[in-house]
Amino acid sequence: MSGFVYPKAGPVRWIGSILFVVWMFGLAIVMGILCLPLLLGARRPALEAIRLWMRGVLAGLAFTAGLEVEVRGRENLPEGACLIAAKHQGMLDILPPFTYLDDPAFVLKQSLMSIPIFGWFAGKAGMIPIDREGAAKTMRTMLNAASEATSEGRQVIIFPEGTRKAPGEAPDYQPGVAGLYRELNVPCVPVATNSGRFWPAGGLLKYPGRAVFEILPPIPPGLKRAEFMRRLQADIEAASARLLSESYERVHSGQ
Repeated sequence: MSGFVYPKAGPVRWIGSILFVVWMFGLAIVMGILCLPLLLGARRPALEAIRLWMRGVLAGLAFTAGLEVEVRGRENLPEGACLIAAKHQGMLDILPPFTYLDDPAFVLKQSLMSIPIFGWFAGKAGMIPIDREGAAKTMRTMLNAASEATSEGRQVIIFPEGTRKAPGEAPDYQPGVAGLYRELNVPCVPVATNSGRFWPAGGLLKYPGRAVFEILPPIPPGLKRAEFMRRLQADIEAASARLLSESYERVHSGQ
């Protein structure tokens, strides 16, 4: 473990966190019901419904829990298709890409597709579900779906470590991202974050502050596997450590 210790939360923090959960799921139910007819139409309207929900969730997060989100480095996004490889520290990481990407296609766990409303719209919007136990078959399915997505000019998003890591925890990058990078032959854009400092994995509490998602300069296609993996991990981990350090400095300076 990283040894990261979260501050003790008082009643106000608990109340704000609970109100946010009520807002997030309540909004999902209301929007899901109102937008049900979109499931009968084209893919893009369903994606826009998800995007609207995510914006509403982020607004509610700032209002109830005092947690704001900042996205840096938008100028590093190439036009059209690319592979987004993002640091994964918690559930918050799923929300911002819908605000800064034109046509995102998330690589996500198959089990998430069984969640009512979310799973329906994710499937219609063209997300890429994978079975982690499927081994080679899963890889082929993922590559085929991702290739189709990029051929349509979409941005494929994957968490290279495959699972959430606490802030400062030792990284564990999986080979799936290298397979996508080789197969898709598009720029790979690393994304760093300090989100886990404010929205811990597996917990109810949300901590006030500013979670930063930093879009880093793209890695061009065509690198050898080992070189690509070294560069991807070095870029993401260095930037994420810097963002985490910045958040500590901001707290201690009273900002």
